[in-house]
Amino acid sequence: MELVDTHCHIQSAGLPSGGERNTQTLWAKSLELTADNMVSAAAEQGVARLIVVGCDLEDSQLATQFVQRHENCWAAVGVHPHEAEGYVGQDDLKQQFASLLSSPKVVAVGECGLDYYYNHSSQRDQLEMLRYQIELAQGADLPLIFHVREAFDDFWQLFDGYPNVRGVIHSFTDSADNLNKALNRGLMIGVNGIATFTKDPRQLEVYRSIPPTHLLLETDAPFLTPAPYRNQTNQPKYITTIAQFMADLHQTDVETIANDTSYNARKLFGI
Repeated sequence: MELVDTHCHIQSAGLPSGGERNTQTLWAKSLELTADNMVSAAAEQGVARLIVVGCDLEDSQLATQFVQRHENCWAAVGVHPHEAEGYVGQDDLKQQFASLLSSPKVVAVGECGLDYYYNHSSQRDQLEMLRYQIELAQGADLPLIFHVREAFDDFWQLFDGYPNVRGVIHSFTDSADNLNKALNRGLMIGVNGIATFTKDPRQLEVYRSIPPTHLLLETDAPFLTPAPYRNQTNQPKYITTIAQFMADLHQTDVETIANDTSYNARKLFGI
């Protein structure tokens, strides 16, 4: 059985500094976890491929460097909507970011998108950086990893202005209506540990209705540790727990979920 973690942030684990600040803060609480060790631990559990995702320029640089040392890892480079304000009008930073797309083993642009729940960056800046990254991805013929929280109305309006965008809605927790809108646009749906600990029956029904042709599994490590490991820092090996949960929810076996989601990951990201 082979599994793919399509979204983790392990590149800064075990480092004294560097990477996206919120991620680094969490890794600093679990100094026993290093990125190299987590890749090995995941492989022992059948997690054969990992996509390491950047959230700003430095974080993306670390991701591109990290995957060169690991045959079974690939990188996504992105500017998270929380970080958007630091890049608007900063042509030098944007050029440095754009140059990462030609690095070996970069298979996606993201994590990028809109987050109106926190609004750490203004909505205007978030929209500008999302447009910028979609256009970069289209120019490089790469898929996108989207983060969308309480912003789908603006997201769909912007998304529909671009032809043939392919990608995944990462960490999907929204409504059945927005799930159907994503599916109708050919997007994949990323499911992580939230599915294992949500108490909302409507959310579980949304997860149950994701067709296997559009499902991807992710940990979002170090965030969103699945049950029953909620008191631990998340890591890629826990993708097995998410796979088993989704198999039970879909009333199928875990091998089927693993095969379907691994096929989807290979097809979308070319890994």
